[in-house]
Amino acid sequence: MLKRTNETKVMRDVIHGYIHVSLQIIWDLIDTKEFQRLRRIHQLGGDFQVYHTAEHSRFSHSLGVYEIVRRMVHEIRDIREYLSEDEKVYVMIAGLLHDVGHYPFSHAFESICPIPHEEFSSRIILGDSEIHEVLVKADPNLPEIISSIISYNHPNDLLNQIISGQLDADRMDYLLRDAYFTGTSYGAFDLERILRTIRVKDGKLLVKESGIHSVEDYIMARYHMYWQVYYHPVCRSYEMILTKIFERLRYLYQQGPQRLQKIEMFLPFLSGEPSIEDHFYLDESAALYGIGLLTKDEDEIVSDLAKRLLNRRLFEYETIYDESQIQEVIKKLENHGYDLDYYCIIDTTSQSPYKPYGEKRGHVIWVLGEDNNIAELSCKSVIVQSLVKGDIKKDRKIFFPKMD
Repeated sequence: MLKRTNETKVMRDVIHGYIHVSLQIIWDLIDTKEFQRLRRIHQLGGDFQVYHTAEHSRFSHSLGVYEIVRRMVHEIRDIREYLSEDEKVYVMIAGLLHDVGHYPFSHAFESICPIPHEEFSSRIILGDSEIHEVLVKADPNLPEIISSIISYNHPNDLLNQIISGQLDADRMDYLLRDAYFTGTSYGAFDLERILRTIRVKDGKLLVKESGIHSVEDYIMARYHMYWQVYYHPVCRSYEMILTKIFERLRYLYQQGPQRLQKIEMFLPFLSGEPSIEDHFYLDESAALYGIGLLTKDEDEIVSDLAKRLLNRRLFEYETIYDESQIQEVIKKLENHGYDLDYYCIIDTTSQSPYKPYGEKRGHVIWVLGEDNNIAELSCKSVIVQSLVKGDIKKDRKIFFPKMD
């Protein structure tokens, strides 16, 4: 497992400069067909409908997460000394593979498949896949170990925290990467300073008190990215139409699967029993081809929704200030003959940039004080304290087709 490559492999990266690979197992995993599939999955869902350069993939993000983990286990002294050499490799592999089970269109596709993408990542790692073969060749126990980290169940909780927590490699990469590719500055924060101030005590990932300001910037970056990018109403409109297409497909499938044979790429997911092979062949190109076929379907609803998605005739939206607005929109939709189940969507979004919710799994950011005592972040930061104690920002909108 610790076999090294002949020389350190490097891949240029817009966020990290270079991705460094010196272990053969990492290089072999990158070369598997399941990992290469991530080149064909966008990192963001509908955001490219607003930010036209947001075309980056889960592949580049996964490499970025790996690179941050690699730096954490080798450059941060406390982590380097706390983990064994094998555990360092485990968590680097987990960082690389954490998104390998992702579906097309980010999280929108999960409305059609009841299996969360995290669970599918574990299925790929544990099942009949090239990734599994690479892992087993190195160590027969390795698939179970990597799966446990991705599922946040490894007995060494520090490994879980590095991959998924309030201050994890996944979030640090996607904020910087998504900000870069959307052309925004909302997600910018000082990654180098955060890495320099990370410490470990009693198995907990901590940040030195002198690094609080950088963590505050990181938390605010998350806040602004959610409201300005991830929750952008045009992005939400795109994802809602996707969701409604899949809802209609599920309805049509229940009426008779035979009429949907032309979109065979979706059938295993509609049945709820997709295999690893089914998952592999459903990338975004295949999904968009299937949606293209739906534009000619005899079902008027699914045909119309598919055309809207492909031609960017997205739903209009209004912020709801009064319940009477909803009734007005409903009345107009009914007058135009629209099916309210598919053409009237009330969406409520809320987001708290930092909310401590339990001591396990990195759900709290801990601060190591100058007196060597540990405190939860909001006890040390006035800014974070105001966020925790303040009202959670909510937004309520109604989405509907444009009507003349």
